[in-house]
Formats: sequence, C-alpha cells, structure tokens
Amino acid sequence: MRSLIADHSRYVKSFRVFLKSSTEHQCVRDFVEKQLPAQLGLVGEIDLMMLSKVRARYPGVTINNEVIDPNAEQIFSYKERVAKTSNLENIKFTWHKETAHEYESRMSAEKSSKKWDFIHMIQMLYYVKDIPATIRYFHQLLEKQAKLLIILVSGNSGWETLWKKYGPHLPLTDLCCHATSADVKAILDSAGLKYQLYELPSDMDITSCFMEGSMDGELLLDFLTETCEFSKTAPPELKQQIMEELRKPGCSQERDGKVLFNNNLSAIVVEP
Repeated sequence: MRSLIADHSRYVKSFRVFLKSSTEHQCVRDFVEKQLPAQLGLVGEIDLMMLSKVRARYPGVTINNEVIDPNAEQIFSYKERVAKTSNLENIKFTWHKETAHEYESRMSAEKSSKKWDFIHMIQMLYYVKDIPATIRYFHQLLEKQAKLLIILVSGNSGWETLWKKYGPHLPLTDLCCHATSADVKAILDSAGLKYQLYELPSDMDITSCFMEGSMDGELLLDFLTETCEFSKTAPPELKQQIMEELRKPGCSQERDGKVLFNNNLSAIVVEP
C-alpha cells in the first residue's frame, strides 16, 4: 500500500469526490456566517468569507492577509479566486509558498516581531510534524485581543473511530498524521491555554464505497484511508475489516438507503 499523499493527482481527485459527497464546506460556511463574528468580536472560499466579515466590521481599514501554503496549486487557485472577487479594496494579499515550519524559520532568521489580530488553521494540523510546537509558535504571534481559530475533524467523528482503530495499519507518511480535536484539546489543556470549542455537524455519503465498480466509491475509500488505490492494494482481511467498520455506528449511520459517515468537525477558538 502507498500513501495517498504520495500521488498528488489521485489525492486531488479523491478530495473533489469527498467535497461533493460531504457537507463539510457548508458546515464551515455556516460557522463563519453565524458564530465566528460574535465569537471574535470583529469578527480559497472560506478565507474570503472571513475577510469579508472583518472588512464589514472595519470599513476603510487596511487588512494585511498573509497566506502560508506549501502547495503551489492551492496558492494559484486562491489567487484566481481573488482575481474574480469584487469588493476586496483595502485588503493586501501576500502569498508564501512554504510550510508553517519554514515560515517560522524565516521569521526567526529575519528577527521579525510581527503580531496578528487573527490567525486561522483550517484542516491543516494533519500536515505538520510537531502539532504542539506549531500551535505554541502561532499562539505567541497573537495580539492582545486576537484569536487563533483551529478547525479539524472532531474527536466525536467517524474519523476518530477509524483512525484510532486502523491508523497503525495504513501507510501514512511523515507529511501527514491522524489528529482530531480530541488531540488538540489535550494539547491546549496541557499548555494551560483558554479556548472555546464548537461542534460542527457534518456527514459524508459513502454509499458508493459499497457499490462494486464505482469510481467515486474507490476514490472515497482512498480519501478515508489516506491510501492510494486502497481497494486494489489493501490486504483482503484489512479491507474487509475496514469496510465492515465503516458501516458500524461508530463511523456511520444508515438513513434512507444511504450510508452516511460521521464527518463532524470542531472549531476551536483559542484566546491570546
């Protein structure tokens, strides 16, 4: 078996099927629209929604938006979206093609003491080598009234069940880890940081995973297991166990003839 991260093209295909099959983007949009502005006091697609909230709260104020992402394709996509979006006056965009660790190293080398009013990490902590150190570093970049927003899969989701039980048998690379909000909560508690946690209900229709010959089903299985061509390369016993697990209440529920995977997210707002 090979990690899905090692095959970028297939990862993109499986991720697109995941977004089509899940309510993930909608639940994050709902959080940004309804809960984030009240919580913050000032407050590709989600970033611009957040910026619109900040801009509406502080009309005329220049907003500096720095984007850190090691993926050139993601940065290009974000730039394209910005180019097509109106009403972005007074927002200055700066893109850095680098990892969070590379950003930290560069800031350290430049002896930068730059602070921020809002930092968000949406679905990115799976891709850092040292989660506690990453949170610790970006937390100390917060201004006095600032917030750090972390969004990732919930400790009450099917991901937690699947990863804790079968994670050791799946081919992760050192570029990816199985982290949920339960892990982040433990890190924040250990560091004595104050935060508020919001559960964002979401599901993913994985019915196609159980349909023989379904390409969407195969891509979803790849995404669920972080394994390239899981259905073809996994040992038969492991494949059978995971397929059975995916139908159990700890991962999914069956409704109206569909198998709906528990894709719940958590939004964690950390105080400075």
